[in-house]
Amino acid sequence: MGHNGGMLGIRQAVRHAVAPLTQTAAFRRVGRRLMPVLESGFRVLSGGRMPISGLLVPSLRLRTVGAKSGQVRDAELMYTPDGSGCALVAGTNFAGARHPAWTSNLLAHPDAEIVVRGRRLAVVAELIEAADREAAWRRIEAQWPNYRSYERESGRTVRLFRLRPVRELGRI
Repeated sequence: MGHNGGMLGIRQAVRHAVAPLTQTAAFRRVGRRLMPVLESGFRVLSGGRMPISGLLVPSLRLRTVGAKSGQVRDAELMYTPDGSGCALVAGTNFAGARHPAWTSNLLAHPDAEIVVRGRRLAVVAELIEAADREAAWRRIEAQWPNYRSYERESGRTVRLFRLRPVRELGRI
C-alpha cells in the first residue's frame, strides 16, 4: 500500500474511533465553544491553509455575508465531496436547537467563498431539498459515521447545502 493509501486508512480508523466521542453530550456542550478557539489557533499555525478538523476530515473555511448585518463572516466546516466537484455541508451546530448563523447567511446570500487546502474559490450555495437529502446524508455519513445523529438530537431539520464552485480566486 502506498503512502497515501496508508494515510487514508489511518484517517478512517481515527474517524471511526473519534466519531462516537463527538456524539456525546459533553462534546456537544464543550465543542461549540472550544472548537472555534482551537480552529483559530491552528489556522494561525498552518498559515491559514488547514483547519484543525482537516486532520481528520475534509474541511473548509466558508466566508459568507451576514444575513442581517451585511458583515463578512467566516466559519470552519467539515465538508463531504459530492463526487461532482461540489462540497456538501451540514448545519448541525453540534446538535443545538438553532440553525447556525452561516446557514441563514447562505439562504440570504448564496454567493459565498471557500478556502480549501489553501485554494480560494467563489461558490454558489444550493439548499439541498427533500428529494436529495437522503443521498446527501448517506454520502456524509460514509465519511463521518452517525453524523446525522446531530439532526435527530437537535429536534430540527438540519439545513444541508451543496457548494458549487464557480471560479478560482487564487491561493492564500
